[in-house]
Amino acid sequence: MSATRQSKELAARQRDGLRVVLRWHPCEDAVTVSVADDRTGDRFEIAVEHEQALDAFYHPYAYAA
Repeated sequence: MSATRQSKELAARQRDGLRVVLRWHPCEDAVTVSVADDRTGDRFEIAVEHEQALDAFYHPYAYAA
């Protein structure tokens, strides 16, 4: 089973070539935020604490630093 099948998309947003997705991984009870920037080709995924999930979703670069 692929990683996306084992996770649930909680929120997603896209603007100006930037896509941000918040996912919950129930098997691990983990939350991740993935970012894909089509303009630069940059892509990354970060694990975040449950309590910080929405903040990380709206400000992923601050959490990636």
